[in-house]
Amino acid sequence: MFIGEYRHTFDTKNRISLPAKFRKELGRSVIVTRGLDHCLFVYPKNTWKDEAAKIARHSTGGSAGRGLARLMLAGASEAEVDTAGRILVPDYLRSFATLAEKSVIAGVNDRVEIWDEKAWKKYTASIERDADAFAEKLGDAGSL
Repeated sequence: MFIGEYRHTFDTKNRISLPAKFRKELGRSVIVTRGLDHCLFVYPKNTWKDEAAKIARHSTGGSAGRGLARLMLAGASEAEVDTAGRILVPDYLRSFATLAEKSVIAGVNDRVEIWDEKAWKKYTASIERDADAFAEKLGDAGSL
């Protein structure tokens, strides 16, 4: 399970270091793809297979399913984790998430997310502000 948030910077070759605490579970090769809320999702390869299958089930249905499949499946890229724990993030993914030099790497259960540091601060501030309302909605739906 991936938890926690870490600050890292991109080097001049578009590489970013993954947190040491995540490396063993991520393995030597990961899948990086467009995520939701304009961040990147990083999956261990074995987890990605299951996630991609779930997404693909909806790829021939309604326009929302097709769009999400195109966003995440066509946008996916395999990245090798080098001996220093870094991955190369393709330009198109870095551009999608508007990743500047400073980034936040967040553990979100079965995946890792890469956020622009300023976007992460703005996003978490809004979530923190609305957390009670979110919890109430989920509680009403029987999810909490």
